[in-house]
Amino acid sequence: MLNNKINSQINKKKSFLCIGLDIDIKRIPKSLINNDDPIFEFAKQIIDSTNQYAIAYKPNIAFFEAHGVEGYKSLVKISKYLKDNYPDIFTIADAKRGDIGNTSKMYASAFLKDLDFDSITVSPYMGSDSVEPFLTFDNKFVFLLALTSNKGSEDFQETVVDDNSGKLYEKVINISKTWTNNDKIMYVVGAKNTEQIGKIRKLVPNSYLLIPGVGAQGGNLKEICEYGLDKDYKLIVNSSRSIIYASPNDDFAKKAAEEAKKIQSEMELIINKL
Repeated sequence: MLNNKINSQINKKKSFLCIGLDIDIKRIPKSLINNDDPIFEFAKQIIDSTNQYAIAYKPNIAFFEAHGVEGYKSLVKISKYLKDNYPDIFTIADAKRGDIGNTSKMYASAFLKDLDFDSITVSPYMGSDSVEPFLTFDNKFVFLLALTSNKGSEDFQETVVDDNSGKLYEKVINISKTWTNNDKIMYVVGAKNTEQIGKIRKLVPNSYLLIPGVGAQGGNLKEICEYGLDKDYKLIVNSSRSIIYASPNDDFAKKAAEEAKKIQSEMELIINKL
């Protein structure tokens, strides 16, 4: 199911672009603020204007939880809107969950069943029993945090392990390949880690890599593709702020589409050279 859904979108759109919905109400055009649900309305217009270029959307859950019940209502509406109007587009709940088994079961049910996202980002820090509950749902997938771009990633992720397993992030990836239903696992790799993307691709040649950080965070698309893109296109590259905040004015949806088109056009050139 996963290969068919994502690959069909990639082949159709000549794109492997994911658009992150990191919706900060302080950055929404003032004309939307008096709307009954300004967060949903902003997301809806972004989705409607960019869907021809994007193969996936990734709501950042923190930006909705910050608004309590009303934010959760907006998230529910966005998830339903995507499923009802763009069912072929892949959806990612950027929630970064991961806790003991019973708690993970509840998180998994919330995001993969009730909200009906296709996938969720998960932290592997607590090990197999904190991740495997997310892997029990049919046609649902996990993006496991492998190697991130933030400065603090050096604190743990790039620590050299004494048992000759390489760096800690490499050990995490290798151990995750032994977990039940590991074929549903994909991996999050920060865009600035271009050489490490190549190492991770060798560790998991058949897995999709979600690469956040292109655009405002400075990730280089050509370098990412050089190390991570294969002939099966198992790469999903995320851009958030540079697209959804391309304009602070009422033309925000139009400008978002223009920015998404720029990235898609660059991706198309890269695909055509493979």
